[in-house]
Amino acid sequence: MRAAFRLSDLHVPTLKEDPSEAEVASHRLLLRAGMIRKAAAGIYTYLPLGWRSLRKIENIVREEMDAIGSQEMLMPAVQPAELWHESGRWDVYGPELMRLQDRHARDFCLGPTHEEIITATIRNEVRSYRQLPISLYQIQVKFRDEVRPRFGLLRGREFIMKDAYSFHADQESLQEHYDEQAAAYGRICDRLGLEYRPVKADSGQIGGSETTEFMALADNGEAALVYCDCGWAANVEAARTIIPRTPTATEPRELEKVHTPNIRTIAELSQALDIAEHDTVKTMAGKTPEGRIVFFLVPGDRELNPLKAETAVPGVELLGEEDFKTYDLPKGSLGPVNVPHGTLVIADSSLEDDVSWGVGANENDYHFLGAMPGRDFEVERWADLVLAQPGDGCPVCNGAKLKGARGIEVSQVFQLGTKYSESMGAMFMAEDGSEQPFLMGCYGVGVSRSLAAVIEQHNDENGIAWPMSVAPIEVAVIPLSSDDIVSPVAEQIWNGLADAGVEVAIDDRDERAGVKFADADLVGYPFQVVVGKRGVGNGIVEFKDRATGERTEVAIDEIAATVVKTVEMERARFSHSAVS
Repeated sequence: MRAAFRLSDLHVPTLKEDPSEAEVASHRLLLRAGMIRKAAAGIYTYLPLGWRSLRKIENIVREEMDAIGSQEMLMPAVQPAELWHESGRWDVYGPELMRLQDRHARDFCLGPTHEEIITATIRNEVRSYRQLPISLYQIQVKFRDEVRPRFGLLRGREFIMKDAYSFHADQESLQEHYDEQAAAYGRICDRLGLEYRPVKADSGQIGGSETTEFMALADNGEAALVYCDCGWAANVEAARTIIPRTPTATEPRELEKVHTPNIRTIAELSQALDIAEHDTVKTMAGKTPEGRIVFFLVPGDRELNPLKAETAVPGVELLGEEDFKTYDLPKGSLGPVNVPHGTLVIADSSLEDDVSWGVGANENDYHFLGAMPGRDFEVERWADLVLAQPGDGCPVCNGAKLKGARGIEVSQVFQLGTKYSESMGAMFMAEDGSEQPFLMGCYGVGVSRSLAAVIEQHNDENGIAWPMSVAPIEVAVIPLSSDDIVSPVAEQIWNGLADAGVEVAIDDRDERAGVKFADADLVGYPFQVVVGKRGVGNGIVEFKDRATGERTEVAIDEIAATVVKTVEMERARFSHSAVS
């Protein structure tokens, strides 16, 4: 299909100034380049060029899903509440689930994800192990009522996502397809031109036993991650690391109670007692669903990871201000010595060999120095509790120091196991004749988020510098005047490129050359052909590579062949075969 555009006809409402609401590069540039417009907080309209790039991402995703045998389908965006009641998520998903009622007062929700719908569909259609495995996917609009939508497409309420679901008779089959999906996700990132890392992650509200996120590295990324040169990487919330410990005190000392008036933080305590923060132990308090108090003990210079705390004590909730009053606990002086009766004490494993702790005395304005586990207090359980950080040891390659980065989660794969099939009664007949719940996997790609992630990595002070695979239009022909000398040559080049299968736009607007150049760089056409009167007089035009800024003079009768060859090489670089 011929893809030739005239900018005089194309709706590309570029902006000269940065929008005040845009905090990150992708949001700013998508608005300025006339690719999206805000409809409401976290909800956007995609204008023609933005939609073209989005469709290219969708098609890359489709190609990779089809290549591993996943079949495309489409499920409803509006989902009946009864399915969510079956899975148990209606009451626990939280306010991010947009709930609504129809005219008959029946409850529905706008789907943030589709585990319930797909499980209900398969349980009514697939009955035997002979029909397994099966993998299905869709590309669809999702909705999550984010409490604070921000960063444009990176944290929206309405977004476009590819979600796939697989059903298996055994773990070996699930693992095989999980690995295939993960490999496909790596290829998708490669084809989008993303620098990324697959990282171990937490499964969150979706649940499951194993999950990996694909993080596009970006300074503005919301997620913090740690990684090692050996290839291991993880979200800091999910990372299991080796915590370096070099306590000052290596021998036991007597327990000493110290008056510490108005001391409420580790930094204040360290300064008041003239000890290093890493020689103190921080105590965070929580409560179990049954109301039992839990003290979590971590090195004073580290932070408790709430997800690890919840793993150590399922259902635990960290105490709020009112809870401290209810349980009569001294918030700034908590510690493991003389704890309230029935308190569960859990300490980070990195503290297990320390013999002298600086801790709160469970009494306002007092702390203990020299507190020793086993002598002055008991730790009921040792566990991995702290948030990982750069400088920790890699758990895979014997403690090599981890590095840190920030990332944008563009995709994630999950092994769900039987979480949904058991709760929703989705069973099949196994080879031995028994009824078994399906083993499930789910696999998501943030399509609209990927669009923003590409821009976060591919931009400069002048605008977007698209990889060829995602660029809305591949080449722009820019005539510097509309006279009888320049215009016919520009039109000839434009038509010749279109006939050769290149996606090409001609900037035939009645605008100054500077405006055309600025818009071409802002929108980010990968290649530009500049046609000026002086060049035409000498039989040449200028060929510009947007990403590198390199400019080359090319003979008019050779420009079409040069552009076609360059475009084909770039297309090939981002093709399925090139990254497989």
